Amino acid sequence: MIDNKIQQAVADALKKLYNIDNAIDNVVIQKTKKEFSGDYTIVVFPFVKQAHKSPEAVANELGAAVKESLDEVADFNVIKGFLNFTVADSYWSAFADKISCDNNYGIKHADPSDAPVVIEYSSPNTNKPLHLGHIRNNLLGWSVSQLLAANGRNVKKVNLVNDRGIHICKSMLAWLRYGNGETPESSGIKGDHLVGKYYVEFDKHYKAEVKQLMDSGVEEEQAKKEAPLMVEAQKMLKKWEDGDKEIRSLWEKMNSWVYAGFDETYKRMGVGFDKIYYESNTYLLGKELVQKGLDMGVLYRKDDGSVWCDLTDAGLDQKLLLRKDGTSVYMTQDLGTALLRQQEFGADQLIYVVGNEQDYHFQVLKIVLSRLGFDWADKVYHLSYGMVELPNGKMKSREGTVVDADDLIDEMEKTAEEMCRERGKNDDMTPEQLKELYHILALGALKYFILKVDPTKTMLFNPAESIDFNGNTGPFIQYTYARIRSIVRKATGEKGLDLNSNAKSVAVNDKEREVIKLLHDVRSTVSQAAASFSPAMIANYTYDLAKAFNSFYQDTPILRENDPDRMLFLVKICNAVSLTIKNMMSILGIEVPERM
Repeated sequence: MIDNKIQQAVADALKKLYNIDNAIDNVVIQKTKKEFSGDYTIVVFPFVKQAHKSPEAVANELGAAVKESLDEVADFNVIKGFLNFTVADSYWSAFADKISCDNNYGIKHADPSDAPVVIEYSSPNTNKPLHLGHIRNNLLGWSVSQLLAANGRNVKKVNLVNDRGIHICKSMLAWLRYGNGETPESSGIKGDHLVGKYYVEFDKHYKAEVKQLMDSGVEEEQAKKEAPLMVEAQKMLKKWEDGDKEIRSLWEKMNSWVYAGFDETYKRMGVGFDKIYYESNTYLLGKELVQKGLDMGVLYRKDDGSVWCDLTDAGLDQKLLLRKDGTSVYMTQDLGTALLRQQEFGADQLIYVVGNEQDYHFQVLKIVLSRLGFDWADKVYHLSYGMVELPNGKMKSREGTVVDADDLIDEMEKTAEEMCRERGKNDDMTPEQLKELYHILALGALKYFILKVDPTKTMLFNPAESIDFNGNTGPFIQYTYARIRSIVRKATGEKGLDLNSNAKSVAVNDKEREVIKLLHDVRSTVSQAAASFSPAMIANYTYDLAKAFNSFYQDTPILRENDPDRMLFLVKICNAVSLTIKNMMSILGIEVPERM
């Protein structure tokens, strides 16, 4: 790429002119600021002392040397210690021609024999349906997986289903108490929604019991522990861990309802996994590791029988790993799951896509794994992301104040349909085509709105804003893509252009140059985004590209161009932009329609 060639040419000139060795690492190249003339800028101040000349003199001498050595450099200018290079039209023209039909431009394919990056995301509990918070988790996990794969990493996507524990028992107990044998078939309610209904039902009755105890003079914390429903749920959990057949049978039945519901929602969201783990299968391995830690002396047992890890020397506190009744906690199963994955995959990295409220949990996980003697503990990486909030505040599953994933997708599809009907440009499409279009637009709006925000930031979700056809939204980029495909179809059909033929070098104006320069940045953008685990960089790059294309399109009569060589060049730019948008949106898990 031309930026790398300029960087190397400057390093070579520094050696030739001033005998400065190994300068390449200190030659920082960046895009020239818009208020100055040029494409790329080199800061020469780091070399002034060794060159024994003023910044302006060094910049002028380096500029002249590079221009002489590189045909691709048309000119240069100097502003104090900043050396600005202008790249020749012939380079931009040839570059657009080269990439115009490259379906994989910007994508680096993985070697399947490489040690994989294992990415865990979703990790739902089987006591409630997926909600808006899960949507951000799933979309981020899927997109980071795609992003790393596009950067040449061998990626394995995994899901750990939290299918056991006290929260699961709460739904089970409430169903036994208040369900009257209700099933998804008898009620017409999706399985995960039905189980979630009884999780909320448990909380309602539990709070009533706590209040009744407090009214009788019991302290709040004691009331929460002694409420009959909670006591019974704890007993149910103990029975489950002891293998009670009746409890296990109920657990399997209700979980099967949830799994069917999850699968339907995952399909609608367009996400999937290479392997699914279940906490019920991994917590026992975690218990074995806890025993190993006791034997090694890195864990200790309290008088009540509970097992802990003392982390005070690491600036943390004491962490519970096994309850006094012998039942496990989240950390127990995470220890077992981490070991199991490392044994199965020989992973290069173990990435956990989990909200930032679990930052402490993953600090502890790494330390405990290390103390248990696993040298791969430093491969554990917590991809911590901010919560999704609504205009009216946070969501609470126990109280039923959540935005359900299925309901949200339904609403987004309805809004997409209304907006398309208002635009009135799809009258020639069949009902099936329209239904597919509404789904593509709805998911594009939802995914883009969530993924364009830096993962580390808490975000406010606004459905109406997300599906606007103008501004930094998914539908705006999707519409840009559809517009370009229409241009290309007309050019290759009505005009008879052959995009596989070589375009002649032509003059490049400012709008065209801006688009081509953005195309030139794809590979570095994907690389930087992967290094930062940030789909937001891909989203905002794609918006910038779509915006630059629309500015170019407004000023350029592409299909009315009289010069056939220039028309071919312009259509090749269009095709390259459309392929790049498609590839970048694919990293975000977003489809782009050929027509809108």
